[in-house]
Amino acid sequence: MSFFEDIAAALDREDIESRVNGDTLFVPITLDLEVQFVTIDEDLPAAEVYVAAADVDSDDDDFEAVLVSVVFSVEDAVDAVAHHVATDRVVALLRTLLDGDDDRVSDLEFEQDPEEATLVSAEVGESSVLQVLVSANDNDPVAHVRFIAQDENLDDIVDQAIAEFWDSDTETILTDEDRRKMFADLYADAASLRNEVLTLGSFRDFDKLLDVLSLAADRAEEWEDQLAPVEDGFAESLYESYRDEDDWGDDDDYDDNDEDDFDDEDDFDDDELDDDDLDGEESEDDGEEDDSDDDDDSDDDGDSDDDDDSDDADDEK
Repeated sequence: MSFFEDIAAALDREDIESRVNGDTLFVPITLDLEVQFVTIDEDLPAAEVYVAAADVDSDDDDFEAVLVSVVFSVEDAVDAVAHHVATDRVVALLRTLLDGDDDRVSDLEFEQDPEEATLVSAEVGESSVLQVLVSANDNDPVAHVRFIAQDENLDDIVDQAIAEFWDSDTETILTDEDRRKMFADLYADAASLRNEVLTLGSFRDFDKLLDVLSLAADRAEEWEDQLAPVEDGFAESLYESYRDEDDWGDDDDYDDNDEDDFDDEDDFDDDELDDDDLDGEESEDDGEEDDSDDDDDSDDDGDSDDDDDSDDADDEK
């Protein structure tokens, strides 16, 4: 089989269609996009990978196929196609969110993060934000969603800080740009300290994702009211009422993954024995053996003395 035939067979097993025309293998990704493999060495084997607009005449002056990689095995070719399929899904989702093409998110004004292209966010409720971060690790597109509720008094706090700064008699001369940066940093710091985050999950089904975003937008104000900061010690006091000290606290053998809790009376730890300890034990054992030998010798001597006494008694007779 040729290199193209091997690639086509592997793609077919992944339910990805392809077609061959001359020295080029065409793999449609979407109606508007396709991946093209052009053989450059059949024996090696090797093929150049291009991304191009689909259904365009090659003689068209506007037709441009962009070289994106070179593959030297069937596995690399399949991975290249999977990568572009995943990338297209990510781009399509981001476009849907940013343009509001779907009715479920048409009322949400998503904005793209200036530094992270796959992160978009939209304001919901009174002072909350819906965040969607799309990743495609291992060619597996996943959307991660968070609902971030900010303190409703946050804006008042920032406004007060700004007013105090403008009214101050500081001798430091700051430009307008310096002040804008200072206020932006102040707002970012305050927001990060007072955010309450509700994780909504990760979604591979982007259709379900749009349903989730619609629901989150509808319930945003209710979630804002319920996502109040938890006072220190609240969680501990809540769980304390369910904790039985007799069963947990006083039981040294409670299975808390502590290897020292097997038995209070068994403090032996063979890892703590060093060579000196082992030598000492061997010496003691040797001493015991010597004592035993001495006892045996004493017994033998005693028996010998008894025999001598018996012989003397016989001579006297």
